[in-house]
Amino acid sequence: MQGGSVPVIRDVVLIGGGHSHALVARMWGMAPLAGVRLTIVNPGPAAPYTGMLPGLIAGHYARDEIMIDLVRLARFAGARLILDRATGLDLTAGRVMLQGRPPLRFDFASIDIGIGSDLPEVAGYAEHGVAAKPLGAYAEAWEAFVARALPAPRLVIIGGGVGGIELALASAHRLRMAGARPDVTVVDRGGGLPNTGAAARAALLRHVRAAGIALVTGAEALRIGPDRVTLTDGQVLPSDFTLSVAGSRPQGWLAQSGLELHQGFVTVGPTLQSSDPRVFATGDCAHMAHAPRPKAGVFAVRQAPVLYHNLRAVLTEGRLRPYRPQRDYLKLVSTGGQAAVADKFGLRSGGGWLWRIKDRIDRKFMEKFADYPVMPAPALPDPQVAGLAEAMGDKPLCGGCGAKLAPGALAAALAGLPAPARADVLSGRGDDAAVLRWGAAGQGAGVQVMTTDHLRAFTADARLMARIAAVHALGDVWAMGAAPQAALAQVVLPRMAPDLAAAELAEVMEEAAAVFAAAGADVVGGHSSVGAELTIGFTVTGLAGHAVAKGGARPGDALILTKALGTGTVMAAEMAMARLPGLILGEAVAATLAQMGQPQAGAAAVLAPLAHAMTDVTGFGLAAHLLEMLEASGMAARLEAAAVPLLPGALELAAAGVASALAPGNRAVTIGRLVMAEGPLKALLHDPQTAGGLLAAVPPGEAAALLATLRAQGLPAAQIGTVEAGPVRLTVG
Repeated sequence: MQGGSVPVIRDVVLIGGGHSHALVARMWGMAPLAGVRLTIVNPGPAAPYTGMLPGLIAGHYARDEIMIDLVRLARFAGARLILDRATGLDLTAGRVMLQGRPPLRFDFASIDIGIGSDLPEVAGYAEHGVAAKPLGAYAEAWEAFVARALPAPRLVIIGGGVGGIELALASAHRLRMAGARPDVTVVDRGGGLPNTGAAARAALLRHVRAAGIALVTGAEALRIGPDRVTLTDGQVLPSDFTLSVAGSRPQGWLAQSGLELHQGFVTVGPTLQSSDPRVFATGDCAHMAHAPRPKAGVFAVRQAPVLYHNLRAVLTEGRLRPYRPQRDYLKLVSTGGQAAVADKFGLRSGGGWLWRIKDRIDRKFMEKFADYPVMPAPALPDPQVAGLAEAMGDKPLCGGCGAKLAPGALAAALAGLPAPARADVLSGRGDDAAVLRWGAAGQGAGVQVMTTDHLRAFTADARLMARIAAVHALGDVWAMGAAPQAALAQVVLPRMAPDLAAAELAEVMEEAAAVFAAAGADVVGGHSSVGAELTIGFTVTGLAGHAVAKGGARPGDALILTKALGTGTVMAAEMAMARLPGLILGEAVAATLAQMGQPQAGAAAVLAPLAHAMTDVTGFGLAAHLLEMLEASGMAARLEAAAVPLLPGALELAAAGVASALAPGNRAVTIGRLVMAEGPLKALLHDPQTAGGLLAAVPPGEAAALLATLRAQGLPAAQIGTVEAGPVRLTVG
């Protein structure tokens, strides 16, 4: 998130998270270019490194070892990451078309979206086949297949190039190591292993025969069923897992991009620019007209420094560099176990020592995206007042609810606020929203609730931030069982060129209006200004016959929570670029952002008619918000630790000591009233939640039906405990 004194005046968009773009983003993080907003667009939060995929399939690597975490990378690069799929280009307007949201502007763009290996023309493929590319979906499907533990699994691999043979050997090895007796068949329309030196081809075919893998040549798949593959020569091959590694297919949207193509791939010249000089392309999706080469990851890696230089050159009116690919390159092909065959200039060598070389090369590449170099922080002014460094602390300021004032400090600040003087102001501070009387008695009288909330941005995606801020602000209205009525926006934009600022504000308002409209409310205006960073807030009103208050819980009531905990911890980990073995942080962040953007209108409609008390769980964390409810009700409660829903990765990160800056303040207000063993779950009960779930005390006899209805809405709702009579106390066991 770029802000401060330097305005953003140019947009560079990297379309795809391929190897070239990953390396460019890393280099950008080492030396950012002032005035430029870098954006990465990719469907998923992590991208696999192709060189290690056979090792993953064979069981030599864990999944997190081969994935480039784009969320961590974007944070290091200071880039905006948009999790969506590109579907086209509008070259006239300078826009990238996206699958799930409106177009994205660009001044310069680069395409690195790889290739596909699917077979849409083959009957039954969409229902029963798996494509090796894109790699992420294949890896997930493969792990699910291995978990089935079939005693004699049957595999058909369509495509007998180096990739198909390598994956066939890896698959057979993995299944044998699991105690199975695999039956693997590779189908190739040619003779198998094209573009391979004679000596290396012979060596690989020996490995194929030794592994008991059948090679069917001169045939193609005609039809794919749930348990068989029918070939064009009439053969029928039994198959429990059908994989396509057949050739390289360009992504279809490139045909309508307006760019010059070669067999569906973007034609580029020596500078890696396409027919439109604003658009670059690299990796497998590009065709180098000046030096045609086969599709191989080595070219994408070596194109990266040239792409990085040339992007900066077009932005600074500098001189562009040409990319000159090598004529041949070393191909290290793994053979299932920890051995490999080498192929270069027609020569061949093989053995375990080559695997070790390949493993070192691959791991060295992935180390670039493991622990990023620590970039120097801006120096504090000199001279400075004594104690300034201590006051700054050693943690960055959190966004969202993690940036709020601690509950104890807030209570002290509001202690002198006078009670409402007007008769139509029924309540003020102390509940989720102010409650105002409206209408005349006997003439449809009811209450109007009013609340305000704003969030310091924790993502550079302004549209996503607007959605989360709107859902968050609506939470207090939903928590009181009211129907949202109207909203006023308060938006602080970072410094930008006027056209970029107008576009960003339009994004914020468009997304917010969509959220409020879906909730039945109108955005009726607001206020905007320019500041150091993006901040979005809303003042919201709602109408109800009566408000559901925090107080009113009764002994025996079931406590229902509608969203999982952990947003503060996960987003604190994202800010710190935390790295834990076995955890792909980007996937945890993506799940967290998706939950934060999920409205609670449906949950409120289900719970409010029956709830004795209700609140939303936000900045103070579950423990403090529940204690507020218990204090207002004069009750105690008992929670079941195992029943509390948690976001993916939250427990592991909390166990590693990751926490929001607000968590200690939240913990302080529960001292003496929370009975619970220390541990990561206790930390998560104090974790500040942004756009958190509703917490409702409902009659015990209604809990099961309410949960069934909530879960049907796709909410991770759970009964987490029970209200008890007694002094205010929360016990967790």
